[in-house]
Amino acid sequence: MSGNVTSKQLLDHYARKVYADAAAAKAVGKPVGWSTAIVPQEFFETMDLPLVYPENHSAVISARKRALGFLERAEGYGYHADVCGYMRVNFGYLLEGARGDDDVPPAPVPDFVVCCNNYCTMIVKWYENLAKELGVPLFMIDMPYNPEGAVDEARVRYIRAQFDRLVGRLEDLTGRPFDRERFRRVMEISRENARLWKRAFELVGHVPSPANGFDFYNYLTLMVFMRGRAETTEVLRLWIREMEGKIARGEGPFRDAAEKFRIMFDGIACWPQLAHTAKAFRSYGINITGSNYPDGWAVQYETGDLDGMARAYASIANNMSLEKAVEKRVEIIRQGRCDGAVYHMNRSCKVMDFTTYEAQRRVFAETGVPYITFDGDQADPRVFVAAQFDTRIQALVEMMEAREESER
Repeated sequence: MSGNVTSKQLLDHYARKVYADAAAAKAVGKPVGWSTAIVPQEFFETMDLPLVYPENHSAVISARKRALGFLERAEGYGYHADVCGYMRVNFGYLLEGARGDDDVPPAPVPDFVVCCNNYCTMIVKWYENLAKELGVPLFMIDMPYNPEGAVDEARVRYIRAQFDRLVGRLEDLTGRPFDRERFRRVMEISRENARLWKRAFELVGHVPSPANGFDFYNYLTLMVFMRGRAETTEVLRLWIREMEGKIARGEGPFRDAAEKFRIMFDGIACWPQLAHTAKAFRSYGINITGSNYPDGWAVQYETGDLDGMARAYASIANNMSLEKAVEKRVEIIRQGRCDGAVYHMNRSCKVMDFTTYEAQRRVFAETGVPYITFDGDQADPRVFVAAQFDTRIQALVEMMEAREESER
């Protein structure tokens, strides 16, 4: 692209290109994989193996209000409505023939699938099922849960052994040796992108914030797809410059409204109702200045340090103890200077929801920041009730106003 493009335009260009490149690779017989979201993608980037991420693909489908047909197709096949919405959209897409159109990006049927269970356990069965249904290899990277609150050396050795095995399997798949020098370069790019991602989080915490909080969910696309590529570095650096410019000019996140309240949004966005939730927040001058969800992709380690990489990928917030989850949310609230918190009780993420009830109580005890919960789903539009959401947000505003008044 040329000219004075914005970071959002670059983001859209590269996101579309990932899908187009995967389809082109499949057309010429090159192996293409489907992968879970927070995977050690550095190994696949090094081997020049295109990956498509069904969770992101399902989110795009859901945001474009095309999910319902795929959900019903998967349910008719036998996948219960209690199963993850992303998973049902993904299988519905497969059952419909895995075809793209103007609203559904092309996600070619994979030649292999990759699963890393450092943030969700249900995905193991999702990807085992994909491998069985499609008759393709499954590359499984098991990340043990860390109830002690830290990744000990036994876990690091266990994960490192899986990394070594993965390299051998990728060499067998491609018929090429693993390029260690290129691997170091990819690690360095991924490390820099994680640093830039954290820097973007810091800037969003400025008052007024230079970004609408939903921006994080959009830019997250590149951290999922292309964390080890220079194109992501290009977009993040441009986005940071844009935010720094807005801070210097004193500009807030909205063109036609002031930023009155700042919140932490806990969990995945309700993609089918993105417009409704964004409009409701904006009507009260609410901006998201912190979220535990996008923070999960800031995977930080030193270049060349495979032990550090193993520890970093095993340290995702969902893979740590409840105490660590509370610490992370308290940190996000303070960094984002949040006045309130909104917890999405996501039907697709039941285990996380169960811990959220206790986490939100502890976070409130630590910060005094009022909070509300609402029921929804990341992909299934039938779960969200607009009236409930609107009423809960109104209640949160009243609590934030009362707290603000009491502190004067």
